[in-house]
Amino acid sequence: MKIKTFIRCALCAVATLALPATAFAEPLVLDNVTLVDGTGRPVRKNMTVAIDDGRFTLVAPTVAAKGVAGKHVDCTGRYLMPGLMDVHIHLGGPYNPDKNHDQGVQALASFLYAGVTTIYDAGNDANFILTLRAEERAGKILSPRILATGNLVTYPGSHGAAMAIEVDSWPQAKPALDKHIAEQKPDIVKLTLEEHGWGSRPMIPLLPVDLMQEIIHYYNAHGIRTTAHTSSELRATEAIYAGVDSLAHPVIQGPISADFVRLMAAKKTPMATTLTIGEGYSRLVEHPEYLDQPLYAAAYSKAQIAELKSKTLAEWKARSWTWWMKLMTPIAQENLRQIDAAGGIIAIGTDQSVGPAVHREMELMQAAGVAPARIIRMATLNSARHLGREEDLGSIEPGKIADAVLLSADPTADINNAKAIVAVIKAGALVDEDKLPMAGGAQKRRRNF
Repeated sequence: MKIKTFIRCALCAVATLALPATAFAEPLVLDNVTLVDGTGRPVRKNMTVAIDDGRFTLVAPTVAAKGVAGKHVDCTGRYLMPGLMDVHIHLGGPYNPDKNHDQGVQALASFLYAGVTTIYDAGNDANFILTLRAEERAGKILSPRILATGNLVTYPGSHGAAMAIEVDSWPQAKPALDKHIAEQKPDIVKLTLEEHGWGSRPMIPLLPVDLMQEIIHYYNAHGIRTTAHTSSELRATEAIYAGVDSLAHPVIQGPISADFVRLMAAKKTPMATTLTIGEGYSRLVEHPEYLDQPLYAAAYSKAQIAELKSKTLAEWKARSWTWWMKLMTPIAQENLRQIDAAGGIIAIGTDQSVGPAVHREMELMQAAGVAPARIIRMATLNSARHLGREEDLGSIEPGKIADAVLLSADPTADINNAKAIVAVIKAGALVDEDKLPMAGGAQKRRRNF
């Protein structure tokens, strides 16, 4: 067993809620707004939402909130929803040592610009992502709230082993896990339970379930949640019974059984959607024009978009994996729809590296037949539950951390309207969009207050 990449200096364990944006000396009061609060309650019109000291302090009808002190903003015709979350990313940038920090900061900015205020990095170069996490928590960079695993944990030679702590026996694994906890301070630890890759990839070693259970219990005993990479019903079921706190992917290997639907509804183990990582290959080949959308044009430089439309497109067109994933994505969509309809907890995750993917993920759930209001809950309160942060994040309620997105169109009518962003609020502070270091260059501020 060994840690292939690790942090040599201790990083802050508890996230200080940095305010890398416009913070007000007085409370911010949004009047006459249409509220989509993330809880699943019906939309409420003509509401006032007050924010002070980084948290929501009041949610009430505007007619009853005339005397509230603070900076009042008339939001007539606007819609307020919680800040979006992406519960499964792999931040772009770690493979270019000379530029990786700047690329990472640009990628983080793309999440904020897309309305994403919290992310979970599910595996990366540990030095890269944990340095950025420390900078975000210190308020040194404009970034969504970062949660991270640092290194994964898996069996030697198994899925993700190249960036993992490899363990093959218990209790011999304990020193390596102790080192991971002490040096990287993972927020949520990702394990992999996968014996083969997707498409035509060969068989690989599989983490034994009894060993996985010991690892899960060990991290939980240290107050750390776990999530598991699985792609089949069998492995997802094993992970659930081993005690994993969440699932990092849907079942994509085939249609799920009624028994599995009932299990997910009963156990309430949150499952991330991650549809775009598979659908994205054929989408680029068949519809490269999606990169011309404003959020993508902001997230990528012109040179990056040109390379994606030429070199990357040609490479992906030639891959058999691209077309296998195109066939399997609708199966995963239907699996997710069934679990949601039965009362399971579905959370929005992309398995990608830039912010706009969250919106494509939500579009794919809408295409699967899920109502926009339910999708908003998936991207907010359900995602907070996936991360174990539902007490503080995920909905617009008094006392919770004030993460929100102000829109000019109704996201419950069409989830595409979640792109109609007027302003992004993280921890009670308005994000200064004209200061975001976007790869696509400086962006015009979308708000007028």
